[in-house]
Amino acid sequence: MSLALVIIQSLNGLQLGVLLFLMAAGLTLVFGIMNFVNLAHGSLYMMGAFFAASLYNYTGSFLLAALLLVPAMLALGLLVEWVALKKLYQRDHLDQVLATFGLILFFNELARMIWGASPYYMEVPDFLTGAVNLFGIAYPTYRFVIISAGLLVALGCYLLIHRTRVGMLIRAGATNRAMVGALGVNIVLLNSLLFALGAVLAGIAGLLAGPILSVQAGMGEPILILTMVVIVIGGIGSIRGAFYASLIVGVVDTLGRTVLPSLLRSFLDRSTADVAGPALASMMIYLLMAVVLAIRPRGLFPVKNA
Repeated sequence: MSLALVIIQSLNGLQLGVLLFLMAAGLTLVFGIMNFVNLAHGSLYMMGAFFAASLYNYTGSFLLAALLLVPAMLALGLLVEWVALKKLYQRDHLDQVLATFGLILFFNELARMIWGASPYYMEVPDFLTGAVNLFGIAYPTYRFVIISAGLLVALGCYLLIHRTRVGMLIRAGATNRAMVGALGVNIVLLNSLLFALGAVLAGIAGLLAGPILSVQAGMGEPILILTMVVIVIGGIGSIRGAFYASLIVGVVDTLGRTVLPSLLRSFLDRSTADVAGPALASMMIYLLMAVVLAIRPRGLFPVKNA
């Protein structure tokens, strides 16, 4: 295996990692502060991809579609939180799981009704086609933009969490939610803003993933599983943990699917290696999660409770 291929796949893993961070950032705050199990977070990612593809195909402008997507996802997040989830905050986690699983089915059927069962495609914008030179290797411009945009959003999340009053309340809520409420902070409004922020970040992930994936009903479930792994590895409620765990999971998953089959071919016949390689590669992130939990049961960067 050439060094160029390893570098390209490492960059692809970094690209997957920043998409996972966009998903995990909002979801880990919902888990950590609201103590709410939201299985429908992947559906928000799916709806963001459908909204972005529809807006892009209608306006013909990728940047305009991105600008319009933010208020659309903000409104969707607030609507879902107000209509379906607000009364579930004090309920048992099993009730939350059942309700949000129902939302998965609802959004999947809604997507089929509106956009059809066939994949809905979103082209890479013309100004982002081509390749950039990285380390002497040609790498697709759009994938490089995904990495850059994801890192910028991560920086924005850091500034929001650590440099603003809202961020101070979010961090305090992650540490001791009851005390924050006792000090007079409107926890209901904070919950709504957190859920809406998570919806916007998931929608941005859908926007960025749309041109390189087929946008279709059910696309939110596979990435939700990876996002759950990221949250467990990073530590529930920790933005820093979500960021580092996302990059680790993205690189391990992508390199595992690329490198492991090639390694197996060195001592197994090609057909056996091609079958066993992907199967073992798909297990690697779960083995990584098991190792992390065995060493640090609360994740790599757990939130410190007062």
